[in-house]
Amino acid sequence: MAAITKTTAETVYRPAHVDTPDGEPVDATFVISRLEEAGATLLALRNTGWTTKLRASNIEIVRTALEDYGTTDERVRPAVPSSARITRMDEALGWIGVIPLDRYVLRRIVGARSLVHPVTDRHLFPWRRLGAALGADHKAVKRWHVQAIAMIVAALSRA
Repeated sequence: MAAITKTTAETVYRPAHVDTPDGEPVDATFVISRLEEAGATLLALRNTGWTTKLRASNIEIVRTALEDYGTTDERVRPAVPSSARITRMDEALGWIGVIPLDRYVLRRIVGARSLVHPVTDRHLFPWRRLGAALGADHKAVKRWHVQAIAMIVAALSRA
């Protein structure tokens, strides 16, 4: 679990030790993949709150032909993430707190780039759209993203 310590200037987030698959060192590829998995998990969560809908059973005797073949008017929803994925999501999104508060633009970039659609695996914020939202060139946004990921990797390597 991560520790949050209070200093005189600001709150500093110190991540706990991160277990990588096969004991490999923490690198940028690992951090980016975990952040994208966390973003997809976050978007896959239901946003309507707790409901008893899953407990209620509704048995339909006769279904229409369209429903039998899987074509309905409903939007395709991803499966509800497992508790292990939600735990990994909480851990990975906590890594954004490693970036200093005065570098809030880097935090925004990393947070926005981590949002990946859970069904299509496409980024919700492509580089050019993110650059337009920040009023910067998309190549500069890519460089800033690399800098932010390097900060996270350095912090996780120290932990």
